[in-house]
Amino acid sequence: MSPRRVADDACGIAQAAAVVGDWWSLLILREVARGHVRFDRLAEELGVSRKVLSERLRTLTDHHVLERRLYQDRPARYEYVLTERGRGLVPVLVSLQDWADRWLLGDGTLTGEAPGEGAEARRVAGLVGEPVAPGLLLPGTDGSAHDPVAADGRGTVLFAYPATGVPGIPADLAGPSVPGGAGCTLESRQFRAAWPEFRDAGIAVYGMSTQSPPEQAAFARAEDLPFTLLSDDRLQLTAALRLPTFRAGQSLRVKRLILVIGPDRVVRHAVFPVTDIPAAVTESLDLARAMGRQ
Repeated sequence: MSPRRVADDACGIAQAAAVVGDWWSLLILREVARGHVRFDRLAEELGVSRKVLSERLRTLTDHHVLERRLYQDRPARYEYVLTERGRGLVPVLVSLQDWADRWLLGDGTLTGEAPGEGAEARRVAGLVGEPVAPGLLLPGTDGSAHDPVAADGRGTVLFAYPATGVPGIPADLAGPSVPGGAGCTLESRQFRAAWPEFRDAGIAVYGMSTQSPPEQAAFARAEDLPFTLLSDDRLQLTAALRLPTFRAGQSLRVKRLILVIGPDRVVRHAVFPVTDIPAAVTESLDLARAMGRQ
């Protein structure tokens, strides 16, 4: 055995690449994270041959990255879901997307902002008309786990933001040197001020960031927020929706955006990029009200 091969046996990167280093394997994981868990849907989304898809699914299940679950008896049909080992790869997928957005699809600039045209804007715009997959529960500042789409009411406004300050920690956790990272506290305050109008319209409001639940809870208490903040610190929703991110320090932060989601879980409107926070909050309220009248 060559010295290189011996080194690879002890190299985590080499071992991981042996399991998920294939193009199709990574794209399968991307689609499963998005909620496309059945064979025919995977084949349709990926445009891959059934033979190749079968082989890659077998490899991923053999390595316990995916699990087959029976959803129909006659004939027997299975869906493929992430195991705990597979969910551990979700941050890897988001990091790959973030790297490509910055270095391959962008100009290499580290920024929390985004142009109105470009890969990130197209991805967010492409969410309109798409359902938010069920099954994801995120910890909230009220101590409970929440579906990011409210089960009752006329719809949900979900606003994503990079980070907010908490007592004893600098106000801009996203990094003061990163354009577009600041202003998150202002955003929550704007939604707080408009909350009675959202409530009266029967529209639920959730804020979402990749901060930890304790950080969010401290901020929510300090600001007396009437709505729940959700923590996507494991990047499950970020991966499911392929939300644009940027890296601040050692953390991935979601770029600021707003989704207006119908009671049927379908995204009706997407506001991105958000450059004027007060105007974006007003726009999301108007869009949600109009949706409720339809």
